Amino acid sequence: MEIDLTGKFALVGGSTDGIGKAIAIRLAASGASVCIMARNKSKLEKVVNELDRSRNQKHKFLEVDFSNYNLFSKSIKYFFETNHIDILVNNTQGPEGGSAIEKSIDDYQSAFDLLFKCAVKTSLLALTNMRDKKWGRIINVASISVKEPLNYLVLSNSLRSALVTWSKTLSVDIAKFNITINNVLTGYFNTERLKQLNSKKAQKLGINISKIENKIKDTIPMKRFGNPEEYANLVCFLASEKSDYITGINIPIDGGFMKSL
Repeated sequence: MEIDLTGKFALVGGSTDGIGKAIAIRLAASGASVCIMARNKSKLEKVVNELDRSRNQKHKFLEVDFSNYNLFSKSIKYFFETNHIDILVNNTQGPEGGSAIEKSIDDYQSAFDLLFKCAVKTSLLALTNMRDKKWGRIINVASISVKEPLNYLVLSNSLRSALVTWSKTLSVDIAKFNITINNVLTGYFNTERLKQLNSKKAQKLGINISKIENKIKDTIPMKRFGNPEEYANLVCFLASEKSDYITGINIPIDGGFMKSL
């Protein structure tokens, strides 16, 4: 399937590493101009120079810190004063792992700011121009844990669930403007985030990280972790006109890991 995003402008969060970076690269390869967004300026400068420019795309970057909502709110508001986007990919770094009895109310507040408020703020700002153009795509990088909670990721379970529920509600209001919003439920992918979580588990249990990884792979029918490029292909489809009639849904990409329908 040929996907042509020439003339579209995309804003991609958390896009200097892993899944976010793969998404930015794939969107650019399909002709979109892309603004990558993350907190490390040197990484942003490096990645923006890697993006495809064969169709005269105009790429840029935005330095933001998702973990500081007040500063993020100011930065993203300023961005939208001079930029209008067609495609928004809400993606941030994940919160710290841990169980429900380990987390304080302050931990939940921080995760709320990171995973919910940042995405909602950015989406609402993006929607103004999308409504005027009567076209837009919002894609949330979520997690399989919103359907099948993982006990060591209570913050992610809880606040990503809030985001996908909000997105379903919003989808009804914006469908008449030909704007779609969908959630991608992320399984286990070869990323630094997964390595960090597995490393902490391995240290806690006093075992080698390879044992943790192999144990997880045994629970995945495909017996492997996903590659970020595979994830990016799905997001690129959802960002295109090929997905016009798909909105308000949760799409797992997990190698068959989830047991529920």
